[in-house]
Parts: sequence; structure tokens; C-alpha cells
Amino acid sequence: MSSTNDKPWLLILGANSDMAIACAKRYAKEGFNIYLASRNQTECKKTAVDLRIRYSTEILSLTFDATDFSSHESFYANLPAKPKGVIVAFGMMHEQLESQQSFKLTQNMIEVNYAGAVSILEIIAADFEQRLFGFIVGISSVAGDRGRQSNYLYGSTKAALTAYLAGLRHRLIFSDVSVLTVKPGFVATKMTAGLDLPMKLTAQPEQVAETIFDAVKKRKATVYVKPIWRLIMLIIIHLPNFVFHKSKL
Repeated sequence: MSSTNDKPWLLILGANSDMAIACAKRYAKEGFNIYLASRNQTECKKTAVDLRIRYSTEILSLTFDATDFSSHESFYANLPAKPKGVIVAFGMMHEQLESQQSFKLTQNMIEVNYAGAVSILEIIAADFEQRLFGFIVGISSVAGDRGRQSNYLYGSTKAALTAYLAGLRHRLIFSDVSVLTVKPGFVATKMTAGLDLPMKLTAQPEQVAETIFDAVKKRKATVYVKPIWRLIMLIIIHLPNFVFHKSKL
């Protein structure tokens, strides 16, 4: 039986979300050691203890702040072992109206959802490119598929992330490194508890994790966790403006 030191490492950035924890469980079950990286170390350490007991694998809790750009290089350089893969699960969404009225909220979403991801992924991508292997997973959003009045500020940050991941994929394909863009749609999490979400359009965190695991193995480029979202967004994207502009989407 392999020791924990022989197992590959997975780095999860933004490790306290329900989706991130589900991914950690899925990969730990598969035999990965896991880095759980987050600002909130109290919760992160609790998760690490639980996963370590459940899966008999090494789980390390690390402090990571997506908006502390100057710390990203040293954060990655100081990892005890370089990971085989990384999942970018951090994100921030403020209400549209509040964000319209306060650029600080909009700036926060830009820095977390886009700038933070680019900052750390450029460092990781350079390492994977040199080693000629690895996988990168970025959790984006269907909100980035077309700008809509209901959430265009948040959506624009996710559109930027999606475009970035597409370019990164093109760059790294020549180094045998895969880049996956994930678009979950609605997900039943602590953050959405109490919201009246349509069941057919809402995924469970475990479904997100399984979709990611399967898509990475198949080296897919983009995946919608609930396939119906691909159809919905295809329709929305192709609505002519004279129809789209009459909607309240």
C-alpha cells in the first residue's frame, strides 16, 4: 500500500465552500493528498481533520487570500510538494443593485473572481508548463455567457475568467496540461439555503465534484454541471437584441 507521501497532491483554492469540500472528498476518496487553502483557517482546519480521518490521506490546511496578490508567489513556492492539479473554487458575488451603487463591491468581485484567479494561476501554469503535466480547474458561471441587467457586474467578472481559462487552455495544450472551465448554474449550498431554486436547474455540491472529476479524466474543455444549462444559455446567447432587450433576464 502506498504511503501518503507517494500520493499525488491536489490544491483547492477557496476550500471552505460546499463545492470545494465536495471536491476534496471526491479526490481524497480517489487517493489524492489535499491542500485546503482559504482565508478562514478555523473552518479549514475542521474540514482537514474530518477528511484525514475519513480517507486516511494527508490533508493540509493553508492560509490563502485571493486578493493578496503579492503573497501568491511565495504561497506556491512554499508548498511542501507541488500539486498534480489545482481547483480554483473561490469567488465573490454581491447583489447587482448594491454593486451599481458602490464601486468598492464591484472592485471586490473583480479582484476575487478575476484578478485573484489570474494572479495565482499564472504562477501555477508556469510550473505545470515546465513539468509538462497537470490539470487546472476554474469554477466560472453561466452568468458570464451573456451580460444581463440582473447580474452583469458579477457576470462580467466570470466572463473574463472564462475567456482567461480559454486562452490558458490554448497555451498549455502544447505542454500536455489540461484546463477545465466549469459552469455549475444554481447549486444547493449554505449560501443559497432559503432561496426558491428550481429543482431541475439546481445541482448538489457532490454532483459538481463528480462532474469535475469525470471531466478532468476526459480532458474536457468546458462543462455545464446540469446539461440543461447549456441549452438555456445557448438560447439566451442567440436571442436577438430586439427580443432580449424587452426581457427582464
